[in-house]
Amino acid sequence: MGPKALDYESLNENVKKVQYAVRGELYLRASELQKEGKKIIFTNVGNPHALGQKPLSFPRQVVALCQAPFLLDDPNVGMLFPADAIARAKHYLTLTTGGLGAYSDSRGIPGIRKEVAEFIGRRDGYPSDPELIFLTDGASKGVMQILNCIIRGEGDGVLVPVPQYPLYSATISLFGGSLVPYYLEESANWGLDVNDLRQAVAKARSNGITVRAMVIINPGNPTGQCLSEANLREILRFCFHENLVLLGDEVYQQNIYQDERPFISARKVLMDMGPPLSNEVQLVSFHTVSKGYWGECGQRGGYFEMTNIPPKTVDEIYKIASISLSPNVPAQIFMGLMVNPPKPGDISYDQFVRESKGIIESLRRRARIMTDGFNSCRNVVCNFTEGAMYSFPQIRLPPKAIEVAKKAGKVPDVFYCLKLLEATGISTVPGSGFGQKEGVFHLRTTILPAEEDMPAIMDSFKKFNDEFMEQYEDYRSYSRM
Repeated sequence: MGPKALDYESLNENVKKVQYAVRGELYLRASELQKEGKKIIFTNVGNPHALGQKPLSFPRQVVALCQAPFLLDDPNVGMLFPADAIARAKHYLTLTTGGLGAYSDSRGIPGIRKEVAEFIGRRDGYPSDPELIFLTDGASKGVMQILNCIIRGEGDGVLVPVPQYPLYSATISLFGGSLVPYYLEESANWGLDVNDLRQAVAKARSNGITVRAMVIINPGNPTGQCLSEANLREILRFCFHENLVLLGDEVYQQNIYQDERPFISARKVLMDMGPPLSNEVQLVSFHTVSKGYWGECGQRGGYFEMTNIPPKTVDEIYKIASISLSPNVPAQIFMGLMVNPPKPGDISYDQFVRESKGIIESLRRRARIMTDGFNSCRNVVCNFTEGAMYSFPQIRLPPKAIEVAKKAGKVPDVFYCLKLLEATGISTVPGSGFGQKEGVFHLRTTILPAEEDMPAIMDSFKKFNDEFMEQYEDYRSYSRM
């Protein structure tokens, strides 16, 4: 009898090609050590609540009432829940057909899509059409839906920033496409040079690849930079001239830790540019409840908005969404609450502002503590985290460490991160999991550990790193950079 369909040898080769470093070798080893009783600090994934961030009160109150609507009939409900939370829960229940346990439209509840459209209109200064907004189980599902529509085979390429969030490389591999890397420049604070984009497209075309789309991650993951308005204009002009659809991953738009470069959406810049670009460039923008000061990763709420996508294509995307019947309904309500939070004068407004500001201000301080901590270490350099949730320091590994790593069958930064994990319990992701220039090594860590724990974590990292460098530096052949 030959191999069975689900024997490893018989699996779809695209499945085997998929790599996802955020939950890769380091994470698996960290989980093993945790089972053995070692204290592990999981900084490998942007999962705020797992690292102690408290949920915002108002959205949890509203969703609790929607999940248990019989509480709304209790005469004492007003003693436990604020009146605006009660009113909002009743509002969302009227938008559903059967409460949270019933399927919604495959695009999401129409009333919540309308709230998302109103949020986008307020943010960008241009109206948004709810019919072009699809609610999804986190932004990742939306990205996968759109890439599935774009990629027809291995001859189709997608421009992806390197370093990149491995959702993109993994999904492109899964769907049988080709990743076309464009490198961000670390010495220019992870800036983007349009000339590099042109070279990347030319090289791909010379290899027979049709480049069909470009991804931007703004603010950046893992690099933490915020794209300027001028940069976004260059990108949009490039997409117009090269006839590319732009995928705008904007899930960290609330996570801004400096005042010089605020978040600006690709859609706003596109609309500001006017015709012909504003009615020609195809753009799909993504957002989520998992990041920002919400951090509701486990709820799996997201959306994408389509700009300049033909109606027949929208119908096809709707058809594909219908295969899954319905996005997660409680998450849709979280999304509605994120885009339509308490307003001045509402009973819950002051508490909501106090909680959300407290989270963002603490993240801003943690970003500075972590950047300064890395830059105080031997052979480590780190750009400031302008936005998102991560630091991405460069680790300048001595040649002896690289040699020992290769003899052990490890990529050098994986070797370093495993040593760090064993010594300190800090679980990170090697830079090789995101892509990096040849001979350059990084790691990614979140800035999410509790603020009060951050100094001790950075002290622990510094002690490990400096001892590692001392062990592997060969002063006869290596000088510190």
